Amino acid sequence: MSLWNKTFGPMLLKEIDKPFNSNDYLYEIKFDGIRALIFVSESTFKIMSRNKIDITYLYPELKEIQKNIKNKIILDGEIVCFNNNKPSFSKLQERSHIKDKNKIKEMCLNNPVTYVGFDILYYDEDLTNLSLIDRKEKLNTLKENDYFFISKVYKKGIDLFNKIKKLDLEGIIAKKKDSVYQINTRSFDWIKIKNLKVEDFIVGGYEIKKGDYISLLLGELKNKKLYFVGKASLTKSNSLYNKVVNSKEISSPFVDYNKRAIYIKPNLKVKIKYLERTKENHLRQPVIKKEKI
Repeated sequence: MSLWNKTFGPMLLKEIDKPFNSNDYLYEIKFDGIRALIFVSESTFKIMSRNKIDITYLYPELKEIQKNIKNKIILDGEIVCFNNNKPSFSKLQERSHIKDKNKIKEMCLNNPVTYVGFDILYYDEDLTNLSLIDRKEKLNTLKENDYFFISKVYKKGIDLFNKIKKLDLEGIIAKKKDSVYQINTRSFDWIKIKNLKVEDFIVGGYEIKKGDYISLLLGELKNKKLYFVGKASLTKSNSLYNKVVNSKEISSPFVDYNKRAIYIKPNLKVKIKYLERTKENHLRQPVIKKEKI
């Protein structure tokens, strides 16, 4: 069966902590959005999520991409909402949860999305066995418009990372120039390096999970009151684990969180890496910073 007629997941990325320079890699900005494959021809337009779900109906404005396409093409990229010229995941979430057709049409005008294309897997034939550089050449022959642009490529990862840190963007991606496209496979041929923030937060309680870990309830003090900001997993191998589970139990120390959990005296702090804060001041993608050995 031709790739054009298949349903499949995109190539996935490994993650490392620090940017690097290498002549074997090219570098791109990591846009904070929703990963999606687009199948497009003169008669076809379909958007598939990384979980192989058809989400075409959610973003009708992206059909504008079809106007410049005469061939059968499969694109890989990111659906992004921009706010003040920066990707806004919260704005994108507003779009992604709407089901009403009339509301979707309204949001197309008031909160439009853009598709950032960074790879092409099909151009009247399967391109997945070509090198990334060769695929990029094909991708760059496509016409951009108000709803579609092609991801820019950079030569130096460290310089790019420093730039995106100043702009407070999500991170960068490093890709091996000679890499083939590995469908539904996570590979070190493609690497993401996130621009994570690091702060100390107070442990106000925990939830017991299946397996060798618990979920910490994190908080921060404002005007001498503890406010809930999110959860982070803590394994038994972490030295903090025993301190948490052996702490004195109390009623919830949070002023805004009282769900079923085990609450403890808010005497312990933990260093957390996270991407950003939501409108509700909750942490996105919080992870406990690894201890130095």
